[in-house]
Order: sequence, then structure tokens, then C-alpha cells
Amino acid sequence: MRILGVIPARYGSTRFPGKPLALVAGKPLLQWVIDGAKTSQKIGEIWVATDHQDIFDLAVKCGARAVMTDSDLPSGSDRVWAAIKDEDCDVAVNIQGDEPLLSGELLDALVTPFFSDQTLEMATLGRPLREGDLEPMSTAKIVLNERNEALYFSRFSIPYSRIDAAQLPGVCCKHIGLYAYRKPFLQRFCQEGPVDLERAESLEQLRALFLGARIRVVGVEHDSWGVDTPEDVAKIEAIIQTGRGHGRT
Repeated sequence: MRILGVIPARYGSTRFPGKPLALVAGKPLLQWVIDGAKTSQKIGEIWVATDHQDIFDLAVKCGARAVMTDSDLPSGSDRVWAAIKDEDCDVAVNIQGDEPLLSGELLDALVTPFFSDQTLEMATLGRPLREGDLEPMSTAKIVLNERNEALYFSRFSIPYSRIDAAQLPGVCCKHIGLYAYRKPFLQRFCQEGPVDLERAESLEQLRALFLGARIRVVGVEHDSWGVDTPEDVAKIEAIIQTGRGHGRT
């Protein structure tokens, strides 16, 4: 099975323009992500899909394959498809370009279900809820079925419960935003374009549910440390200094 890992890395972030080039502990953010992704044992190649020459050049310098894509693509998954649509592969992984502490171990967990389930169209990650996870609107929650497949994703606290949903193991978890797609489904996903359901919550994975896909949710203990704004850089550097970055230094 040929699996490609693709890092969407556009230049024009609204909250943090040029984010992939920002220095984190002396190293560009994108380099952190590439270095982490390259430790995967199951992903054969790491690609970067970008819209800016400086990011393209950095990706090549870091040992990734770089592809120029349109600046106006609506989502990271659309950028992944634009990069690999003419490539012969079985599974494409959308690797978030703003998580410098990403490990290959997480990527391997994400793609493992595709080896045993030939009908699986999509997979993502989730971790058990902890205190404080239910309230932030920036945190997506997942409700699961008995096969650890997603029933729904929401920024709201779901499901409604008279007790704290965090006390219901296996019912709800925090979403970790990595995605793996079997290539034919990624094509369908991108050709469909954004749907009203995903616009309502601003969660692109709801498009997959709308299209009837099974999304396997692989359970992990890792937390998500992303860089959304310039202020987040100092927070990530503090995590790196204390060695809490899931084994990454």
C-alpha cells in the first residue's frame, strides 16, 4: 500500500501570515512538522502543498517533495487533493502544518486501520476528554458508535447529558485534527465542495459524514498543540523546553 503524507502549508493565514516560516525554538514551524512526519514507519513520502515560493524552497531543503497549489482552495484537504490527484497512491494523509510536536507514532496509528479494512474511506484521531475540554468552541468533540466510528463532530458540548459527558468513556472524545483518506473518497470529497453542514460548524470533516462516509476514530492519549497565532509560539517553546511534547525535542 502506498501512503503519502501531505502537509498543506499556505502563506496567507488570517491570524498569522507566513506561519509555516515562523521560527519556533530556532527552527521554522514547517521544518518541525516535516521532521516529525518523517519518523513515521508507514508513510512512504512526505509532501508539502503550498502557494508560496519561500515555503516551497524550505520544504525541499527539509527533504520533502513540494508542490505549488492555488491560493484560493477552500480547505487543507482540497490542497492535499490538488497536490496528489495525478499521483498513484492508495491513501493520502492530511498532516496539519501548524503542529510542531507531531510524531510519526501518531501518523502510524492513524493509517493502521486501512491495512485491515479495505472498505474504510477515512480515519482521524481522538483522545479521551479531560476537564475543560467540553467548553471551548475551538475544540471539536466527536460522538462515537460502538465501532469507534464518528457519528458527529461539533464545537458544542455533545452529547447533551445530565452528567458530565467526560464521565461517559467511549461516548465522546476530543478530536485531534489529522485525517487519512482513501484516494477515491478524497476525490469525491473535494469534488463535492463545501456543504451547509460543514459551514454551520466550520468543520470540514462534516462534509464526509454528509456524504455518508465511515470515519474511523483511532484513540490516542496525545494532546494537540497547535500554533494558531504569534502568541502560541511562546507556549510551544515552553512545552519543548519542559519535554512535554510527546517525545519530541
